[in-house]
Parts: sequence; structure tokens; C-alpha cells
Amino acid sequence: MAGFVTRLNSAVARSPIGKWFMLEGSSHPRPRAGTKFSTEMRAGFVTFVTMAYIISVNSLIISDTGGPCVCDFDPLDPAKGGISAAAGGGVPSAGGMGRIAYCGTNHEYMECVDVVRKDLIVATAAMACIASTAIGLFSNLPLGMAPGMGINAYFTYTVVGKFGSGKISYQVALAAVFIEGIIFLILSILGLRQWLARCIPRNIKVATGVGIGLYLCFIGMQSSAGIGLIRADPATLVGLGGCSSEFLDASGACISHRMESPRTWMGVLGLFLISILVLFQVKGAILIGILFVAVISWFRNTEVTYFPHDPIGDSRFDYFKQVVSFHTIQKTLGVMHFDLGSGEFWLSLITFLYVDILDTTGTMFSMAQFAGFMDPKTGDFEGSTPAFITDALCVSLGAVFGTSDVTAFVESGAGITEGGRTGLTAVMTGFCFFISLFFSPIFSAIPPWATGPALIFVGSLMTKSVTEINFNYIGDSIPAFLTLAMMPLTYNIAYGLLGGLLAAVVINGTVWLVETLSRGRYLAPNKDERDPVMSFRMGPQGEGVLPPWLVRLIRKLKGTDPLAKAEGGVHANNSELTLPDPDIKKAISPPVTPPGEIEMDKMMPDTLAPHQASASGVESTSTHHHSHSHHRNSIGDRRDL
Repeated sequence: MAGFVTRLNSAVARSPIGKWFMLEGSSHPRPRAGTKFSTEMRAGFVTFVTMAYIISVNSLIISDTGGPCVCDFDPLDPAKGGISAAAGGGVPSAGGMGRIAYCGTNHEYMECVDVVRKDLIVATAAMACIASTAIGLFSNLPLGMAPGMGINAYFTYTVVGKFGSGKISYQVALAAVFIEGIIFLILSILGLRQWLARCIPRNIKVATGVGIGLYLCFIGMQSSAGIGLIRADPATLVGLGGCSSEFLDASGACISHRMESPRTWMGVLGLFLISILVLFQVKGAILIGILFVAVISWFRNTEVTYFPHDPIGDSRFDYFKQVVSFHTIQKTLGVMHFDLGSGEFWLSLITFLYVDILDTTGTMFSMAQFAGFMDPKTGDFEGSTPAFITDALCVSLGAVFGTSDVTAFVESGAGITEGGRTGLTAVMTGFCFFISLFFSPIFSAIPPWATGPALIFVGSLMTKSVTEINFNYIGDSIPAFLTLAMMPLTYNIAYGLLGGLLAAVVINGTVWLVETLSRGRYLAPNKDERDPVMSFRMGPQGEGVLPPWLVRLIRKLKGTDPLAKAEGGVHANNSELTLPDPDIKKAISPPVTPPGEIEMDKMMPDTLAPHQASASGVESTSTHHHSHSHHRNSIGDRRDL
């Protein structure tokens, strides 16, 4: 079997597929060291398994809007839930609550909502398939994409409202999402999304990865998508859980029997199994842990079954037994309504824009750093422009299918941990979502306490980069700390980024103002220990300001494109050092810049330009040195797990 896999990897690497995805052993001038077809396939499947929960969760959340279904609620008609009898028969009931109560008991309306939910299952899987495949093909990044968590809750409960009790309708909200995608597309083509991302200080970027790791761990410890170790608590917001459903109060807090739930302990066993397998460098450790817990949970008449003998369990089991099932979208496809005259429409559009810019941009940059694709000199990552363009197009296409914003998923970290380093990982994830369109009964039967351990484990790996944060200077450490702390505590990546950026502006802006007004008499004592600010000077071909695709075009026109030279046989060997080989534990010296190529120091901050950067990161001349290679290599070393 091992020989067959080796021959398969070699054959694919030598094929046009290997060259397109820059596999090791391919004819591409810059192959990604250590990449293998079999590893990419396994990583893509792991990413899918950790993301599969979005198929059911997203459909449940967005179907709460009621979709295009019409409820005949009338606030002035007592026969239609309008007049509150308790209010003396003359005062209309609260519009939102009255509508929710009435529509929730309307049989015809709820039948329509059930159809919408099934439509959204298909829409979610279809968009995950299209988006993941597209970002893999065109940006060559190992990222899984699907309708995002967080933004879907904002779409449902803030913008549209449950059963349409919000300020704008489901159809108008989809139009706002569609226009948002078009705006994103323009910003991406012009390079403004990348430029905005470069404005984010390095410490906040690093803290974003740590915060996402904590966020993943928080998700994995909850009951909705995890092992149920953490539960709600009316006094402290969250508290220790691990109790069975019969010991929960109305708020979801454990009344008693904490840490006695068999499902929680099964999740703990899954985490233990993954940890031990990784410790002994067993290939596919995360996938083995997920499947081990899932298969055990499929047996009925056990304490950990996903199919208990109750209406919900019976419904799941009946659906599970179908094995193959396909539903045609009936109500959510192409129902957008462009009511541009509404103030609420534009407010929602602006909110979608800033939340998704911060959320998607933060996630992509964190995953790129996690995989080792970040360029510490430019503050950008390989394939950023096609990645952002793909994201923008999929946002608009998702609105056509009837779902909220499509975004990159932090669960991509699970596939990256399994060794995914190319777009083949994303293509495999997209293929799995395509299969799920027909085998959704099987894939929807993976319980949350099976995927929760994987999220916790990946979260622990992502927090390792916290050592790269500059804690020596308050102007760097406080914004970074707020960023990583607010992400899990607010359950929102965008809020964490926003909090860190505001703190950075206020603290460092105040320091600058004091220095300016005092004409340099009052200086921060250890200001020399702060991180340098990224320079935005434009290089000879527009580096640092113009979008990467335009820089590449200018280089081609001037005949100074290093990739074109490599393809022609000039310095082709140097191109292999673009990424470190995860199997090599030693630092790789930077390649010598061939004559005629662009000096990357021109893209460096003024304070760093005279100093040579290492292959793994930028080292300042101050006493605090940041090892950018530690995090990258530690993740890369697990590529064969």
C-alpha cells in the first residue's frame, strides 16, 4: 500500500495538476517543499469533517428568518396574533414577540419554513463546494470556505429578525449581501483589502491567530459544536458543564450532575486519543479521533448515541438510514429584492462590509501565517489577490442561493495541521461538500462531541504564536491582548480585531500627541522596544502600494519578473526556498537576490531596511527578537501526522 501511495504521489506531481498546485517534484519553478498529493487529500477531508457541522447549523440559523415564507400576522387583528388579551383587548402586543409567537404556531407557515431549512442545507453545501474549490484552484491556498458563523446570526437575529420580525425582509437583506460582494470585488481588484490588512500592526495580526485559537477551543468546549464541557451560567455567563440535558435549566445551565455526561467524556476521550496519536506522529491523527468518536455514537441504545429514542433522535436516525438523499432548492434561489431607498438597507450593508472585512481578512491572514505563507517584509501572503477576489464573488453568489456571507473558516487549521499546504486541500474539501449534497444523511450524523476535540486540539496549536507578541512595550502588548481576549469572549473575530485596533490607535496616538505637544521633552521610556511600523513606500515596480497582480504585470513589462526568469532556467533552484521544508528542522538561509530582481528591502520599514532579514522572519535591532520561524516550523513538522 505504501508503495502504491508513493507511486501515486510521484505520478500526480509530474502531471499538469502537480505543476498547477506547485507540488514537490513537479516542474513548477517554485514547488512547495514537502507537499504530497496523498497528504493534501487527507488534509482536505479533515477540513471538511471539522466544517461539516455548518451544513446543519447554518440552515437552522438562517431558516429562523422564515425566508420568503409569508406569515399573516396582523398587529391589530386578535385572530392573527395582534391584540393582546392580557392588555385589555385594546393594546397591540409587542410586534416582534407577537409575530414570533403567532408565526411559530402557524402550521402552514412552519411547513414553509421547513422547506426553507432543507433549501438552505443544499445552499450551504453547494456554496461550500463552489467556494472551497474556487479558492483552491485560483489562489492555491488550503482554505475551506462556507457561509460563516457569527455573520449568519447577525443576518438572522439582528437584520431580518426571527420569522421576519426585524426591520428589513429576508429578500432585501440578501440584496445587501449581494451588493456587499460586488463592493468587495472592486476593493480586491484594486488591492485595497490587502492594503487595509497591511495597516494592521504585526502584533495584532499575531494576536488574531492566538485569539482564533482560543475561539476554536471555546467552540469545541461548548455543546452546540463541541463536547459540552462549558455551559451557560446566569451568574458568571459561562461555567462548568458536562451534565446531561435532563439536568439543564431554562437558561441552559447545569443544575447538578456536572461532568457526568457520557457524551462529554466521550469528547474528552477523543481529545486524549488525538493527543496521543499526534505525540507518536501517527498519520491522520485528527481524522482518526473524529471518526472513532463518530462511529461509536452511531450505535443506538447507548449513553453516547447520536440517535436516542425520542422524536429528535428518531428523526435523525430515519434520515441517517436514507444514506442517499437530494433536495432541490425551491424557495431561496434568486429571491433578492433591491429596496435601495431604505435607510435600514444601507445600515445593514455597511455593517456587513466592516464585519466581513475584519472577519474574513483576519481569518485568511491567520490561516496564512499558520500555514507559513506570510511574508514578514510585505505583510501579505501568497495568493492574497485571487483569494480575496474569490471570496468576494462567492459572497454575491451565496446571496443568490439564499444564504449569508461566505467566508474562510478557521477550521481550515485542522487540515493545515494534517499537512495541507496547497489548493488541493481546498479542492478536496470542496469535493467532499459536493458529495455531501447526495450523502448528507451520513455527513450530518457526525455529532458535535466528535468534532469538538479536533477544534480544541487545533486551537492549542494556534496559541503557540503568542510568544511572537511584543510584550515589552505597552503600545504593542495591550492592543494585542485585547484582540486575543475579545475574540472568544465576544464570540466574534471582527469585534476582537476592532477592539485591538482602537486600542492601538488611542494608546499610540496619545504617545505621539504628547511627544508632539512637548516638542520631544516627554518620551515613552522604552519606546525603542516597540515594533516598527510597516512602511508604505512604493518600490520601483509599485511594491507596497499597488495590488500584487499589477506589480507582476509591471515586472513582466519591464522584464524583471523573477518567476519568468525561473521558468526560463535562471536561478530556478532559488525558487524552491519560497517556503521552508517542514521536514527540515534547521533554518534555511535566504537566497541571494539575483541581478535584475527587485530588492525586497525597498518594501521594508525605514528602521529595518538596512538590516538583512532572515528566511523565517524579520528581526529588529532592539533587544527583543521575534522568531517568526518557530511557529511556522512547529506546524510544518506535523504535516505527516
